[in-house]
Amino acid sequence: MTEAPGPVALALSPHLDDAAFSCGGTLALLARRGWRVVIATLFTQSVPEPTGFALACQLDKGLGPEVDYMALRRDEDARSCAALGAEPAWLPFQEAPHRGYGSAPELFAALRDDDAVGPALTAAIADLAARHRPALILATQAIGGHVDHVQVVRALDAVAPSYPILWWRDFPYSVKAADREPLRERFAGLPEIEMTLDEAALAAKRDAALAYASQLGFQFGDAAGWDRLAASSDGRERFRLQGAWLLDLADLVSPMAADA
Repeated sequence: MTEAPGPVALALSPHLDDAAFSCGGTLALLARRGWRVVIATLFTQSVPEPTGFALACQLDKGLGPEVDYMALRRDEDARSCAALGAEPAWLPFQEAPHRGYGSAPELFAALRDDDAVGPALTAAIADLAARHRPALILATQAIGGHVDHVQVVRALDAVAPSYPILWWRDFPYSVKAADREPLRERFAGLPEIEMTLDEAALAAKRDAALAYASQLGFQFGDAAGWDRLAASSDGRERFRLQGAWLLDLADLVSPMAADA
């Protein structure tokens, strides 16, 4: 007799690293409990012969113009997902530097009027939800204000799924740029919870994070830099909860968060 598949957790990661950095420990815990964990990264499309700021975004990481930057990052993501016990899914949307955002400050400013990715992104998320029928969705709060993260929140809101959603605090922005919360009012009314990670989940999250070798130096300096910044979370991951709580995960919620 074939064992019934476990419930599905669908993480909607704007970029190839966001979910692992922000809620990798929770995803590892779910996978260990028999959940099928799918990390769907939305902005992963390769763009041949990048120019301008888009090209600069890989040159500053020591990658020449001949390198397919997104293919390299998808390979990293596959290794990261394996460390968490998750399945990767890669959607064909272009990152913001390929949609007219021409500098680092523009990535964290208001959405461009001509950034028309929203409707197609909404349709893709609706398709993911219909295909996987998740018992739980995990997604960004857009802390830090990156335009791609904001677009994901807007698209998921447009889908208006009936499934419970854990909106994660975006790491490392939640430490480096916690004052930039363009959608603070959107999430302020939702209860905040903390998931307590055990040593195995923390180790899986670290392995998953370090798999993104192309991003490690830029974001953290090195593995020791990851360890120092990650230590600020005190072995917990924080979320805003939308929808009904899942009783079979109640033991993971810290007492402090349960009283919040």
